[in-house]
Amino acid sequence: MRKLIYNKVDKAMISHLKRVEFYGKIYVVTSPVEAEHAVDYLLSQPILGFDTETRPAFEKGKRYYCSLLQVSTRTECFLFRLNKIGLCPAVKRLLGDKAVTKVGLAWNNDMLSLRQLGNFEPGHFIDLQDMVRELGIEDQSLVKIYANLFIERISKAERLSNWERRELTERQMEYAAIDAWACVRIYNEVSRLLATRDYELEVRPDENVNQNNETGIS
Repeated sequence: MRKLIYNKVDKAMISHLKRVEFYGKIYVVTSPVEAEHAVDYLLSQPILGFDTETRPAFEKGKRYYCSLLQVSTRTECFLFRLNKIGLCPAVKRLLGDKAVTKVGLAWNNDMLSLRQLGNFEPGHFIDLQDMVRELGIEDQSLVKIYANLFIERISKAERLSNWERRELTERQMEYAAIDAWACVRIYNEVSRLLATRDYELEVRPDENVNQNNETGIS
């Protein structure tokens, strides 16, 4: 049976879906030495998912630098606490690698945040927003893309939490891991669908157009 996907997902529908849970291992990296070991392992893997988190600022004129870099394989995620270790040599080596397939979503924005911590030469990254467009998917958010492909809901409840607290909470760690891990899962599924063409795209009408027609606006 061919997989049914949509050009756009109804946001209201997502709230009723089962919440995604991460069952893999999570490692928190808090020193340059730990980062070296983590990067050695990560660069031995075939594909890595990337994401970042920044402590939110709720005061006018206040801003924080990128707090966390999360990097995931299919089964585990490493959380590099950049507010503690900065762009140490191991992190720069990871970001600059050109051999391992690395994927993210809206990754240019993350790259700008990382470069505020220091200069580095970025390796090759694949942006999932570009990939899903090849399937006809118009949504660009991680939540909507994941719901479209897997009929599950990624919770964003921890997005505005304090990413520079002394110890990350279990919920923060799972949230961060899921965002990076989801990139790996999306990449693998989109690659499969592009290769096999085993899907059917349903184009949904634009909600704004429907509302305009109902009110007589053209």
